[in-house]
Amino acid sequence: MTPVQTVEPISLGLALAGAASALTGLISYPRLYCYFRECCLQREGARAGAALQEDLDKKLFGQHLVKKVIVKAVSGFLNNTNPKKPLTLSLHGWTGTGKNFVSKIIAESIYEGGLNSNYVHQFVSTLHFPHAHIVGQYKDQLQSWIRGNVSACGRSIFIFDEMDKMHAGLIDSIKPFLDYYEQLDGVSYRRAIFIFLSNAGAEKITEVALDFWKSGKKREDMELKDLEAGVSLSVFNNKNSGFWHSSLIDRNLIDYFVPFLPLEYKHVKMCVRVELESRGYVVDEEIITKVADELTYFPKEEKIYSDKGCKTVFTKLDFYYDL
Repeated sequence: MTPVQTVEPISLGLALAGAASALTGLISYPRLYCYFRECCLQREGARAGAALQEDLDKKLFGQHLVKKVIVKAVSGFLNNTNPKKPLTLSLHGWTGTGKNFVSKIIAESIYEGGLNSNYVHQFVSTLHFPHAHIVGQYKDQLQSWIRGNVSACGRSIFIFDEMDKMHAGLIDSIKPFLDYYEQLDGVSYRRAIFIFLSNAGAEKITEVALDFWKSGKKREDMELKDLEAGVSLSVFNNKNSGFWHSSLIDRNLIDYFVPFLPLEYKHVKMCVRVELESRGYVVDEEIITKVADELTYFPKEEKIYSDKGCKTVFTKLDFYYDL
């Protein structure tokens, strides 16, 4: 048996000192430290904005207003070294038009872990706040969760899905965090990002889009001013919305109401094509047409818009390829 070699105390001491010195050096250089583990605000504003623009251009279809507003709002906010309040975005439109997809892209543009990042927090109304009789408890829990996470990382992202199913009044509990306060109990919320997703307002968006179509105007000629005021008013007065008579709207604390237009047949085909490419399949135009034809469209007479957007495209492709 080979004898075990002992380490002299002085050698061990030098080794430990070297390790400690290396660790200190690592911590002294945030960029190097963040290379090995996730840090709060992993990407700078310019890099995040470029990544956001690239992903939206490649993967989001039929949403020229969304691309324009989201890139400018997020990039401008990240580049602002002294924001006066958190960035608050409210995304509205029918199912399958890209609201969840865009919130995912925003998260990925800032944190490499995207939705799985320790600094990105998702809430789904029917999952996290299902019971109306304990809304008071939900309010306390929500405030505590936001306060704790922003204390740990000022650039935290909070995503609230299914706002149209949230109990009225619940979201108002976070109003102080979205306001123009420099600090609340020693915590600044000004660098955080809040994103709300809702189907509420979709009817108004479709109404405006359909009027443009009937008037012979191009879809791409629609501007934010044609939709934003109508959407915010529709959401504010919708009794089935978590924003019903909300102080967040009344006090103008939502920076942008972002309208997601209903998707047309050509947009559905674009979704199918990109999904085929992402799976590594040969792009077959015949299959693309078949999948697009299987979806249903509205209004009943004109049949212009997909009633589920691109949401069911992925499962329908499985029928043709994953037998």
